Amino acid sequence: MVAYLRKTWPFHILLLPALVLCIVFQYVPLFGAVIAFQDYEPWLGIKGSPWVGFEHFRYLFTYPDGKQIIWNTLIISAFKLIMNLFIPIVFALLLNEVRKTLFKRAVQTFVYLPHFLSWVILGGILIDILSTEGGIVNRLLNVFGIQSIFFLGDGNWFRFTVILSDVWKEFGFSTIIFLATLVGINPALYEAAEIDGASRWQQVKLISVPLIMPIVIVVATLSLGRILDAGFDQILNLYNPLVYSHGDIIDTFVYREGLNNGQFSFGTAVGLFKSAIGFVLIIISYVMASKFANYRIF
Repeated sequence: MVAYLRKTWPFHILLLPALVLCIVFQYVPLFGAVIAFQDYEPWLGIKGSPWVGFEHFRYLFTYPDGKQIIWNTLIISAFKLIMNLFIPIVFALLLNEVRKTLFKRAVQTFVYLPHFLSWVILGGILIDILSTEGGIVNRLLNVFGIQSIFFLGDGNWFRFTVILSDVWKEFGFSTIIFLATLVGINPALYEAAEIDGASRWQQVKLISVPLIMPIVIVVATLSLGRILDAGFDQILNLYNPLVYSHGDIIDTFVYREGLNNGQFSFGTAVGLFKSAIGFVLIIISYVMASKFANYRIF
């Protein structure tokens, strides 16, 4: 051990600043979660505020909109997870069949560019193009005789818009994982199949799909840990009071109640509830990934 440390101590010194930053900004704030069990008052502080036990957690489930907010979070997040898994797989399989390298790289670059834009920028763009007053999407609908749709003001259309825009932003970047797996498949398998008379569709069906299934299972199971993460940045930049009933999720509710309305303890309790559920789901997804795809970190 001593000999190992003598040999590697420069690397440990390099790691130290990142470790300190992680402790200061990731672990020290965790102690603030105790206010979820208090009736926290800023002028009394954590030490002076009275303890109320699980009162804020009970209030979450008796809150008039509590169940609706949890349902909104689950439905939006579940559809995002499904679409962000299915579309990148299909797109990677199609792109893998393209033989023109330059065209293939150009398409890859074009589709994953939105991933690098923040929701502040994309939110402004979406509000503009989906506007009922001159937005390009509604103008196109009007050309075909379809009435304008209030995408960001109608609850059902808001969910659809949120899910579709998230897929548009992320599917290109997610494709990289599956495309890298497809590129790594031994070309001899395709050559042997071609000699045996297999068509391109049969090669995709019998070679490409089975060989990317392990990574698909890993990505799918690990995604379960984010089932309550419906996209705070996106929804905060797109929603408005007209769609609270269909678009308000746990994160935006915590932000609005905890910070805007000053209910720090209640907001913290809701956030802690979400984190606890997410932690349990991560454990379950890790066990599933280990069982079905032989994926292990430790």
